[in-house]
Amino acid sequence: MSTHDEVQAALAADAQRELQQASLSELVARIRRDWAKPYFGAVPYLQALAQLDSIEQPFGADSGREMVLYFLANANTWRGIEARRIKTELKRRAGIR
Repeated sequence: MSTHDEVQAALAADAQRELQQASLSELVARIRRDWAKPYFGAVPYLQALAQLDSIEQPFGADSGREMVLYFLANANTWRGIEARRIKTELKRRAGIR
C-alpha cells in the first residue's frame, strides 16, 4: 500500500470513528448540511431524529430505532460519500447490514 493509500485509509477510519461517537441529532445536522433538498418522505423522520441523542430513546409511541429505519427507507435519493458513511452508521446502530 502506498503512503497516499495509507493516509486515505487513516482519514476514512477517523471519519468513521467520528460518526460512531456522534449523537443522532449531530448526525442529522450533518445530513442537513449534505442533503440540500431532502425527499419529502424523509423530512418528518429527520425532524424526529434531530430531537434524539440515542437510538434507544423513544419518540412518541415509536422507538428511536424505528425512526432510524423509517428515515433510511425514505433516504434512497440521498447519495454520495457522506450519505454512504452516515447510512452505514445508522444501519450499524439499528443492527442491520
